[in-house]
Amino acid sequence: MKGLHKITGTAWENSAVAHARFLQKISNNNLELHYRNPEVNLDHIKKMTTDFGMLQFSKINAPDINSGYTIDDNARALIALCQHYKMTHEEEDLKYIRIYLDFIAYCEMSDEQFMNYVDFGTNFTTQNGEVNLEDSTGRAIWALGYVVSLAMILPEEIVSKAEEIIERTFRFVQNTHSPRAMAFILKGIYYYNRSIDSKTTIDLTEMFADRLVQMYRHESSAEWKWFESYLTYANSVLPEALLCAYTVTGNRIYRDIAKESFDFLISKTFNETGIKVICNKTWQQKGVDEMVSFGEQPIDVAYTIITLRKFHDIFKDPDYLTKMEMAFNWFLGNNHLNQIIYNPCTGGCFDGLEEKNVNLNQGAESTVSYLMARLMSYKYFGNENNEYARRKHKSYKLVN
Repeated sequence: MKGLHKITGTAWENSAVAHARFLQKISNNNLELHYRNPEVNLDHIKKMTTDFGMLQFSKINAPDINSGYTIDDNARALIALCQHYKMTHEEEDLKYIRIYLDFIAYCEMSDEQFMNYVDFGTNFTTQNGEVNLEDSTGRAIWALGYVVSLAMILPEEIVSKAEEIIERTFRFVQNTHSPRAMAFILKGIYYYNRSIDSKTTIDLTEMFADRLVQMYRHESSAEWKWFESYLTYANSVLPEALLCAYTVTGNRIYRDIAKESFDFLISKTFNETGIKVICNKTWQQKGVDEMVSFGEQPIDVAYTIITLRKFHDIFKDPDYLTKMEMAFNWFLGNNHLNQIIYNPCTGGCFDGLEEKNVNLNQGAESTVSYLMARLMSYKYFGNENNEYARRKHKSYKLVN
């Protein structure tokens, strides 16, 4: 492992980035540096998936059966494979969609939250009693809602199963108060409402959105336009959820707070050359100007890309597209180490960007996060045949 970390900077893709930046430097920045998106590769996701679900961790690119499964990973994998099926209509995707949906059904508890942790023997672990399960429940609802939204293209038995599960959750989710859990639920309801009109879900949308608005008004100030007194993980889902609530209800308060808070967030995470998400070691505290670098996770970059896509779709501001491409280039080498985070050979994504090295393990969270970001951004860049092609839309600032 130490040897791999020592030599990873000399991988072909990293050498290509280094040479391109050198040529750019000696040309006095007269050359534009662009990144070509790798082909979509599902190999590692399929390798990480058993007949029961997607395993949590891997050692380098070897699945670690001792890590077991989580509903978090399987919910995200369900969304990603549905995205891929929507784009390609590949029949093999349905096999994996069924596996991930069945896993969510397995974790459903009667009138309670979903369990999150399952060992390789399919037993629920003691971890479920040691953590707050609201966030994982919210992610499950997000995934179920996304499946229901694709009722026109997915097989009926898949959609019906997702619909039955998500509708059972409506009886108990009112007691959810975790900000990110509420945000994931709002996203799930937003997708559910694309296919099904429901007074219940409108009421739930307003209830959760009003709670987020109340949090925002309590914590925000002229210098700190946020819902909490800190920035931690999955930050972008909070403004995105409010924007989803706006599209469902038409309430302009949700829209205005969504935009104000998201613009504040990207002011903290973007500079002129790229993205640097909140460090997972210290987080960012209100009133503390100095931000700690390093400890960047692929999932936060992916969530930011997903939110940028939603904000561009609603507001049509090209700056959101620019930042979306800058953020995606983080996976391809536009980061402080100038090293790739995605492995095109395996189809896996490395688990994190540290101060002096990339974490070379390719776990479920990072790999699925990359795929979600890749599929979410395909329409807008990396496709040389459409109007958003890089050669027509300059969306990358030159690096000095």
